[in-house]
Parts: sequence; C-alpha cells; structure tokens
Amino acid sequence: MVSNRTRPQFKKPDNPMKTKVMTFSNRNNNLPCGAFAALMFLLLFLVAFLPLSASAQQSPPAPGSRKVIIDQDASGPGGSDMQAILSLVQSPDTDVLGITVVTGDAWLAEEVQHTLRLMEIVGRTDIPVVPGAAFPLVNSKEYIARWETMHGKIIYQGAWNFASGHAVHGPWEIPPMPEGAPTTKPADEDAAHFLIRMVHKYPHEVTIVAAGPLTNLALAQAIDPQFASLAKELVMMGSSLNPQTDDPEFTITPRREFNLWFDPEASSRVFHSDWARVIVTTVDISIKTHMTKELIAEIAKGQYPAGIYTAKYAQPGYLWDELAAVAWLDPSVITKTHKVYMDVSTDHGASYGDTLIWVNDTRPHLGEREVEIQDDLNTEKFYRDFVELMTRATPKAHDAK
Repeated sequence: MVSNRTRPQFKKPDNPMKTKVMTFSNRNNNLPCGAFAALMFLLLFLVAFLPLSASAQQSPPAPGSRKVIIDQDASGPGGSDMQAILSLVQSPDTDVLGITVVTGDAWLAEEVQHTLRLMEIVGRTDIPVVPGAAFPLVNSKEYIARWETMHGKIIYQGAWNFASGHAVHGPWEIPPMPEGAPTTKPADEDAAHFLIRMVHKYPHEVTIVAAGPLTNLALAQAIDPQFASLAKELVMMGSSLNPQTDDPEFTITPRREFNLWFDPEASSRVFHSDWARVIVTTVDISIKTHMTKELIAEIAKGQYPAGIYTAKYAQPGYLWDELAAVAWLDPSVITKTHKVYMDVSTDHGASYGDTLIWVNDTRPHLGEREVEIQDDLNTEKFYRDFVELMTRATPKAHDAK
C-alpha cells in the first residue's frame, strides 16, 4: 500500500503568462494618407494570410518532445507487454520519463526485473523503472476463488493462474530469467508518487500510456486529487465491448477484459478522474491484429538489440498493448473512433469487473468520464510502423549489455 505520510508538497502551477496586445494607432502618424492606407492594407494581409500559411506548413513534433510515462504490467521476456514498452522507447519522438510497473500478467517483483533487463539490453538504463502496486486495491486471488464457486470460472487471471516457461508462483519469487538477470536497480520511489511528481514537474505535458491494471493510477489519484487533471492525456489498453471472435474468453463474457477486471475498484476510480482526454484501445480492435510468424521473421531481419530481443522471445498472439502504443505515436493508424461514457462494475455479483458503457442520454451522471474508443485500424500501416520501431537503432542508447 502506498502511504501519503511523506507526500511531498507540490505548488500549484503558476497562472499562464499574460500577453500584451500590440495596437496600431495613426494619431501621431506623419505618413501621407495613401502611404498609410497601403501600410494598413499590408498589415491586414499579413494578419489574414500568415496564420493559414504557418498552419499549412506546421512541422511534426521535435524529436524527443513527447513526454510519456509507460504504466505496464511488464511480464517477460518478450510478449505484448515488453513489445509495447519497446514501441515507445524506440520512437525518436518520445521522451520516456519512466516506466511504472504494476502486478497484472505477472507479479510485480518479477516484472520489475524483466523491465530492468530490457533497458540494459537496449542501452536505456537512464529510464527509471519504478515499482508500483503488488496487489489490487480490493480484489484478490482468494476472493476470486470464492467468487468462482457462485459465478463460474474465469479463464485468464494473469499472475494468479498463468505463467510462461515456468510454474505459477507466489508474489515474491523470481524464476530464472532466460534473458539474464539485471545488474541495475529499480528507482527508490514508488510508482504513485513518481507519477504525481512528474505531472507537477511538467503540467499538461505528460501522456500516460497505461497497458495493465490501473492500480498505480488510482493510488496516485487518491493521494493527489490534482493528478489526472495535470496530465496531458491517458492512453490505455483495456475494456471489452462486443468483440467479434470465437475466442471463448470473450464469446462467453464479452464485457470482461483482464486489465480492468483485475482491479475493478482502481479502474472505476480512474474512470471518474478529471482527465483532459482518455483514448481506449479495446479487445474489439486488438483482436484484429496478430503477431504472426511472418511478422516475427520481418523483425528478425533487424540488426539492433531491440529487434534481436523481440524476435528471440516473440510468440504468436494478439498485439494488445503494442496497438495502444503505436496508435498514440501515429494516430493515422486508427481509421474509425466513437465516444462513450465508461466505467467498470464494482458490484460483487456476476458482473464484477465488467466494462460498463453509456451514451450521454443514458449515463447515470455519477462522474463517469467520456472516452474515445478506437473502432478500426489500417492493419498494414500498423504492422509497418511496428516493424520499423522494433528494427531501428534505439534512440539515445548507450552501451547495451
């Protein structure tokens, strides 16, 4: 549990700088009337034309200018979690302020080690790896075991019932790491306070890309009610609406999605926070993507550490978190969106953890936030962007280990 006993005191951001408006007057103008009229015509032309011209020629963001914090349940090596982290680290446009880690697909202690090792491999140990919540706010493995006796089995429970390459284990065990153990250490700060500190340091500049359970974000919001409002936006992979699939995990329970289900109380808290913008990559769009053998083979052609690592540990499956990351980097990947109001059920009956959505006319008006749902994508463009990111040299890399 994160305590706010030692919470740092933050100053509110200063008021925006007032801008003086320059005015033109002809009260003391000694120019002839014709010359003055010509001058005024020229000024009016510049005022009308130059803003349009500047807008038409607007350049893309400067390299390294997009500040982002990656909040991730970082199971590894390889897989969707690590590939999403790499997508953001590999972009020349990003300034990755830190990677905050949360229990989800695997336990926190193990995930932190995989993340540290990944940063060593690609030469970015300057990026802080910040441990977060090891357990959900309310939900637990033991509670779900009792819940299942009344409401039926839940197929995928992340760290609680799934492991790859080793047996399911407890929260503090770290199985042997195929990629090697890290020599670097995580940050001393906890994730919630790190998130708060960053949005106060860079108000309205930091995007949070959350691709795991939302426990860290909910704790940050509970400690500092200004947290969400000081972020630029929240980009997240989570929720399930009406996925068109024969995958039994979603055909039987189409509104249950792991990231939001794992900590329903945290998810609901986040959806009731004052974000300027929330962009959601759902199960519905994610299952239109696949990490195929052909895609892995393309990445394997890369000669840099990120591509070598990705190809070595990649497995066929959906590109859940990678889509959220790449679509933030290149919004043109997404071809269709719509907006709804979203929440997560905290009723401890059969719907516990399910995604709830409304339109404006039907929502309960209890503080739920409007979110932007990604409906469809240019799959080929997404794959091209993803392969390019995985196979390029890592920006700002130092000596890899």
